Amino acid sequence: MKLLLDTHILLWTAGQPEKLAESTRTLLMTPENRLFFSAASIWEIVIKLGIGREDFKVDPYRLRKMLVVHGYTELPVTAEHALKVDTLPPLHKDPFDRLLLAQARTEGMLLLTGDASVAQYQESVLAV
Repeated sequence: MKLLLDTHILLWTAGQPEKLAESTRTLLMTPENRLFFSAASIWEIVIKLGIGREDFKVDPYRLRKMLVVHGYTELPVTAEHALKVDTLPPLHKDPFDRLLLAQARTEGMLLLTGDASVAQYQESVLAV
């Protein structure tokens, strides 16, 4: 299964794994699952770190490096992904989450999220 981690799942995986449910940790450790992170998540972290958000206190350079070292695949943002955002119903307004969902749908992945607002989309979402 191809799993795209939303930004908070990514942050918790990297720095606060105790925040993840055991079932989520199992998903992340199952060798058959391919794990992806989006350039959009790194962008979100840089922006929110820059405005002082307490829940985004992480070095984005180190995070990216360590994700790659640990076998995660980076997913770039393409124009196709951006255009797919236009097809999403307005259930959630966060532009980063909407882009992540568009990427998951375009690439045939499941977006792993703990966000109930994102989970409303159902298609291409795995709520944890």
